[in-house]
Amino acid sequence: MHNKTVVTAFYQALTGDDTATALRHLSDELTWCAAHPVNELQGPRQFLTHYWQPLKLALPDIEYKPFIMLAGEYAGQHWVNTTGYFIGTFTQPLFDITPTGDVLYLRYAEMLLIENNRISAGYVIPDFIDAMYQANVNPLRPGHRHYGLVMPPSSMDGLTPDNASTGQSDKSLRLVKAMHAGLAQYDGKSLLSMDQENYWHPDFMWYGPAGIGTTRGLSGFREQHQAPFLQGFPDRTVDNYLNYVAEGNYAATGGWPHMSATHTGDGWLGRPASNRQVTMRVMDFWRREGELLQENWVSIDLIHLLKQMGHDVFQHMHNGYAGR
Repeated sequence: MHNKTVVTAFYQALTGDDTATALRHLSDELTWCAAHPVNELQGPRQFLTHYWQPLKLALPDIEYKPFIMLAGEYAGQHWVNTTGYFIGTFTQPLFDITPTGDVLYLRYAEMLLIENNRISAGYVIPDFIDAMYQANVNPLRPGHRHYGLVMPPSSMDGLTPDNASTGQSDKSLRLVKAMHAGLAQYDGKSLLSMDQENYWHPDFMWYGPAGIGTTRGLSGFREQHQAPFLQGFPDRTVDNYLNYVAEGNYAATGGWPHMSATHTGDGWLGRPASNRQVTMRVMDFWRREGELLQENWVSIDLIHLLKQMGHDVFQHMHNGYAGR
């Protein structure tokens, strides 16, 4: 069975309340890791009890709507990486987030390991901070930047990438890896030391998680994300990859964790320096257009990261700070 078909059939059964069929798509030795407060789960039953059932209870008419789905091999393993939205009517609390009675767009990114036509490991980052925003609660103050629905690829081919030949896929992967090599050249002083103009379209779109937001162009990216991030975490390193896959004009990577750093700078997301060692769960998806990267979808488990920095997002949510 094609690996994308495995994932599609799994979610069709899961959202269609056919639990028995859904479980047949999961390995008995499943490892499932989801953003805080879920974290690490073992086995299909823990997946159902501690991850899926809370989603299904909160969103009884839940739909799975990926807008990018990439399949590829990395280090002898077969992966399917997707990003998009879970959509449903928000009628019951979701991990204590107050329901609105309206449609909830729960953005997510995930990486699924497929072995013997079954999902043996899953790593997923639902954007629970964005769910809080949609419930009109902002646990991060001050809020800033653009929030709201994240767009699918402007080429509208994220589920069936055009030009998905080995040559085009390799080209996308080489470009992303070269861009990452450039990021590693940061001299601690100037953002220009990373030579990012060589890899990004001048008007590229960067879709960050809620709390950071969407930026446009290299100047917007530098001002609104890269500079504050490097000020907060000047020694950050990317030191773990779950996979590195590409299909046509698309590429994706991530890790659990993906990065490590010391939080020594003030101001990132309004937080003073904690001087703590932290790790970051991150997933990235890119779309290449010609010789440059045109769009980038980024998911970060910010709640887990902020907890390591001494900031309990769910506690601040309970304190009831409303508005943005």
